[in-house]
This record gives sequence, C-alpha cells and structure tokens, in this order.
Amino acid sequence: MNPIHPDSPSAPLPDDGGDAPPFAGLTPERVLDAIDSVLMPTGAYTDGRLLPLNSYENRVYQVGVEDGAPVVAKFYRPKRWSNAAIREEHAFVASLAAREIPAVPARVFEGATLHEFDGFRFSIFERRGGRAPDLDRSDTLEWLGRFIGRIHAVGAIEPYSERPTLDIQTFGYEPREFVLSHGFIPVDVREAWETAVSMALEGVAQCFERAGDVRHLRLHGDCHPSNVLWTDAGPHFVDFDDSRMGPAIQDLWLLLPAGRPDASRALTDLLAGYEDFCEFDPRELHLIEALRTLRLIHYSAWLARRWNDPAFPAAFPWFNTQRYWEDRILELREQIGAMQEGPLWPV
Repeated sequence: MNPIHPDSPSAPLPDDGGDAPPFAGLTPERVLDAIDSVLMPTGAYTDGRLLPLNSYENRVYQVGVEDGAPVVAKFYRPKRWSNAAIREEHAFVASLAAREIPAVPARVFEGATLHEFDGFRFSIFERRGGRAPDLDRSDTLEWLGRFIGRIHAVGAIEPYSERPTLDIQTFGYEPREFVLSHGFIPVDVREAWETAVSMALEGVAQCFERAGDVRHLRLHGDCHPSNVLWTDAGPHFVDFDDSRMGPAIQDLWLLLPAGRPDASRALTDLLAGYEDFCEFDPRELHLIEALRTLRLIHYSAWLARRWNDPAFPAAFPWFNTQRYWEDRILELREQIGAMQEGPLWPV
C-alpha cells in the first residue's frame, strides 16, 4: 500500500486539458490491484467484481470484496486537485459525518484517506444506496433544507485554504477565455457567442453588486439531485469532489424546479428547514440567476477542457457542433433576461 500522507508533495493544480488521455492506463486489473494494495493489510481482498459507476470527471467503481460488502473506489483525475485540496475535502466530509450529518466520508487506512498506485491517486468509500429525492414534496424539501443548513453551519466554522472560491473569475471569465483561445467555437457563431457571454457576465457582475458582501463558506458545491441519495431514513449526500468556498445559495438553487412560481414555492420549503440550523442572508437571492449563468458558461468550458478524454466525445457527441453553440447563445440571452427580472422574492 502507498498512502499519501500530509507531508507528501502535492500534485499539480487544476489542469487545462492537456494532450494525453488521463485514464489511459487505468485498466480493470490495475484498479483491482490498487484496491488490494489498500485492503490486503487489513486481511480483505477484492473478489474480481468491478462495476463502473456514472462519473466523467473521475473514474468511480463499485468493487466486490471477498466475504464483505462491496466498496466504492474513486480514482481522481490527474492534475485536477492537489493532494492537499483532496485531503481538505476529505477532512470536511469527515467532520460532517462525525456530527451525524449524513455525508459519506473517505475511509481511513493506515492513517490516510488518499492513496497512490502506479501513478493514480484514489480513495475508498463505503457503498451507500438510495433513490432520487422526490422534490415535488414539501416535506422532502424541508428535510433537505435542514441537512444543508447543518452542512453550512459546519462549513462556516473555518474556511478552505487549498480549494478555490466559486466566483465570477473562476466560473465566468476564465472559462470564457479558455473556450475562445482554444478554437472550439465555429467562426460564423463566434462573434454572437462572444457578445452574448460578455453581456451575460456584465449581468452576473451587476447581480453580485446588488447582493453586496455576502458570506462565503465551505459548500458541497454541486448539490444537484443526483448527489443526494434518499432512503426511508432520509437523505445522504455524496460526491463532495466540487466542494469549494462560495455563497450558501449555491447549494440550494440546484434543487429548485424550473419556472419562477414553482421555484419560489420550493425555495420557501428549503429555507423553512435550512433556517432551523443556519441563518440565510436574503441578499443572496440576487445570485440565483447569476450562479445559474456562471454554471452554464463553466459547463461549456468543462467539456472543452475534457475533450481529450475519450469518454467525453462518446458521452457528449453533440458538443462543439454548430447547433450546440447556437443553443448556448439562446440560453445566455434567456439568462440575461432572467437576471434583469430580479430575484424570486423581494429582498
């Protein structure tokens, strides 16, 4: 076993795409050997069963274990996070679990949660099942709000030092420049997209200005319904891989339905539970459409950055077509209007 301890050198910071396929050498045999390198000192062994799980950013597998429950192994995308940033996320999730907040922490082996095998960094997690939450139910939304409030109460105790902040620079300007500088947009729609994204970012900046100096805290970061698993005992939260600093509303708006009336009702239910544990600053309502706009811009750049990974052209064949960019232009124009319309509730 080769655990990565806190004094180990950090891996490079987030990558810009690069040329080599990032997981080319991660064969099924290597995955099983890597997991065995961690389990064998404990007397456990994999049994050869390997089930790839839905993940594009990393590679995630359910791995069978002899005479035991299967585990989930996450192999981290090379050069995306430093070792220190991964450990920082692990420590945050572990602190949530220690307070009986239903998050799934990385398991500890020989004092480490992050391990290395043949150049690949990975962690092992307990397998947790569940179904998608029923977001049409007020009691479900309130329940989710209570746990997100508890997550944020812990997240506000101290800041991240190794992970970035969700802001207009990292999710707006930088993604825009990457897309423009790497020639992804067809020439005949480039000017229209550049105009639309510039106007959208002006709208985002105005929303942040209206919100003022809102508090940033440690977030889940990608709290959409697929990262919440529901059981009869309630929800549990998985995949804190995108955890970073940011405004609290980021972990709430992703659970809202489309349409302002329905979204307003759902937000009322979420906040009814949330404010049992954490105070919500209503000025953050100015940021909902701004954050949605940043996510759209960032998503296009994310696909562009990952286009050298063979999994991406196979899974997203519609990316980088003429139609794709035409649709993004229309989407950005709609967001410009939504930001001008103002927040869901009066602030």
